[in-house]
Amino acid sequence: MSGMRTMLASIGVVGVVCVGYGMWTIISPGEERKREMLKNLPEANPLRMEESRKRNALMLQVLKDAAETNDNIARGIGGQK
Repeated sequence: MSGMRTMLASIGVVGVVCVGYGMWTIISPGEERKREMLKNLPEANPLRMEESRKRNALMLQVLKDAAETNDNIARGIGGQK
């Protein structure tokens, strides 16, 4: 009886995994849709990529400045007095 339960549980687990994989396969985009999505990414546009680089550089500078100061810049302009 215990062997039968183990076998049924194993078959159930394999069945659930197969159903999950089947659903994943149905939901995932096809090759044409993947190519279209890659074409529309911000990295594909040189102008937007440059804007992203500038924004990232500014954020890095702000974080660097914040790390070098003892003021609590989250409280507003001027820090603590």
